[in-house]
This record gives sequence, structure tokens and C-alpha cells, in this order.
Amino acid sequence: MWLLLAILSSIFAALTSILAKVGINGVNSTLATAIRTVVVLVMAWGMVFVTNTQSGILEISKKSWIFLILSGIATGASWLCYFKALQLGDASKVVPIDKLSIVITLVLAFVFLHEQFTMKSIIGSILITAGTLFMVL
Repeated sequence: MWLLLAILSSIFAALTSILAKVGINGVNSTLATAIRTVVVLVMAWGMVFVTNTQSGILEISKKSWIFLILSGIATGASWLCYFKALQLGDASKVVPIDKLSIVITLVLAFVFLHEQFTMKSIIGSILITAGTLFMVL
């Protein structure tokens, strides 16, 4: 199931980039990010109520609250930067650079989460970085 959801996530992320590039034309990037965020907020809370999981909010630990809030701040900063970059640059160049987050995530997971960094992930990271540079330069 995780594989199907990951594939769907990548498809929706690709659609996000194309739809945003068209939609942001003539719109302030910060305003566009705010509009997008409201839509995401409504969808997320809608799913909470559809799945009847709203009572779980009382069970969230202080540590989880802190890290979820920090994650939200990082997401907001990412979206603000992404929309401005998308407004100023070509989607075919902005999106590959944005996806360098894969490599950065692998490094951060190794450093902070002590996840395994194998030869396969090292080679993959090098290839992703090289491919990104090849696509944008």
C-alpha cells in the first residue's frame, strides 16, 4: 500500500507544479501560497472528520506537538520559496532543484535519525545530484 500511495504522491506533486505554474501567473507568490494552504487545510481537516479521528488530538504528546509545529514551519517556508521560484523561473528547472530535497533528506536521516546510508543510497544521491545539475545548467 505504501508504494501505491508514494506513486500517487509523486503524480499529485507533479500536477501541483504544473497547476501552480499556470495559476500563479499574475498573482503574488505569497498570496498564492496562502490560497493553496487554505485548500490543503480544508482537505486535511475534512479527512480527519471523514475518518472520525479528531479525538486523537488529545493524545498527541508535547514532543510530537513541537515537531509537528516545526515541520509545519518548514513546510510553509518551503512552499513560500517554491512558489516564488516557480513564479520567477521555469518549472522544468525549479522542480528538479526542489527535488534535491531527496538527497538532503537522506543525509539528514543519516545524521539525525541514524538511518542506514548504504552504497546504493550514496550512488543514488550522486546520480540525482548529477542529473539535477545536468537538467538545469
